[in-house]
Amino acid sequence: MGRLSRRGMLRAAATLIIAGGLAACGDSSDEVATASSSNRAGAPFALDFARTWPPLVEDQAVPVADDLTAANYYIVLDGSGSMEESKCSGGLTKMDAAKQAVARFAGQIPDDANIGLAVFDGIGLSERTPLRAGNRADFEKQVRSIIASGGTPLSEAVRLGYDALTIQGLRQLGYGEYHLVMITDGEASDGYEPGRMVDAVLTQSPVVIHTIGFCIGERHSLNQPGRIAYRAADDPAALERGLAAVLAESPDFTITDF
Repeated sequence: MGRLSRRGMLRAAATLIIAGGLAACGDSSDEVATASSSNRAGAPFALDFARTWPPLVEDQAVPVADDLTAANYYIVLDGSGSMEESKCSGGLTKMDAAKQAVARFAGQIPDDANIGLAVFDGIGLSERTPLRAGNRADFEKQVRSIIASGGTPLSEAVRLGYDALTIQGLRQLGYGEYHLVMITDGEASDGYEPGRMVDAVLTQSPVVIHTIGFCIGERHSLNQPGRIAYRAADDPAALERGLAAVLAESPDFTITDF
């Protein structure tokens, strides 16, 4: 495939658009239009993202993806200290139940889709498996290695996932589907509330945010009806059903309030 001329490092480009999105939250200047299904497969709401996402930068060689219409699933898994509890997990720790569910979910994702993994746990928040196809073995290995400990930096976790999906959006010229899947058992640590970052993602891109609230019910900052696809899971089976539902999510999921 060919290459595109774009400016700056990819990571810097993604960071710039995120910063711009945060500054623009609440700005009513965005033009609203119907997104063509041929232009943005699975777009979650009706903004003309062809003009705004992914960000166009110049003077940097960016490899064009082989499959421009690929679906992308970026999973962020909570490995905070509370995941070592056994509440709601059928005799397992919540961490072990989540590891099993996420590994099964990865096996259900079509082989031609790109998947990635980020975790916040005892070694901090970081990407563990880059977003790509053909990486299932590494994905499952990284899931098994999680050591539950530490806090819940939800805003930075959302930012990291959006960063990765934005870079892939550059490679796919904005085509395809983009899903950010958050699995968490608690609210954000102080100073890491996700509200402003979520607003930036949902108003500046076609990324769909899915959240599985494990053993926390319906009351969570990432439960925003009409904006975020949120599912409460009170046992391991419900957790697996919630993840399976991500793949079955209707492509015409719409945002009615942003």
